[in-house]
Amino acid sequence: MQPTQLTEKNDIKIFILYLLNNINQPMEYADINDIVVQDGIVGPIDFAECFAELLDSGNVIEIVENSKSYYIISDRGIHIAENLSSDLKRYIKDKSLKSALRLISFKNGGNSIETSFKSRADGKFDLSCRILSKKEPILEINITVENENQLNLMRYNFNDRPEVVYRGVLALLTGEIDFLLN
Repeated sequence: MQPTQLTEKNDIKIFILYLLNNINQPMEYADINDIVVQDGIVGPIDFAECFAELLDSGNVIEIVENSKSYYIISDRGIHIAENLSSDLKRYIKDKSLKSALRLISFKNGGNSIETSFKSRADGKFDLSCRILSKKEPILEINITVENENQLNLMRYNFNDRPEVVYRGVLALLTGEIDFLLN
């Protein structure tokens, strides 16, 4: 089943505040973007616009530490999240919060990644990608790649965002995003 996508700006802002309130920790912009858009409920452009408006209105506050920007929900934002989040459908809130907490846990859980490849006589490559949690594999993908450009692209994407690959594989295998297959 395809998730419902929020399109009204106020609903998107309430949704962002709801997630930030329940996560309750400073986060970088990219991580907030990931948790908000990962289930397809909010589009990336809508997120960027609404998040900027939440910053401008003081519902989200930027904190700079060691030249890095982190964002937290303000007291005003908490008030809005607690009083208006009931307007959002419960299944949207529950599914998104679960996904958000899983993503944060993945990033904070001491996971590591490995990639390796071997050249083949036919000009193709055998690529292996692994995600380890406390040195135990939680995901291992082996795939034959057609050319070096494809190999480099796959290695880059896996190394850059392994949690997205992990979530995607889980979602495909559990049928949670079977709408991609139609």
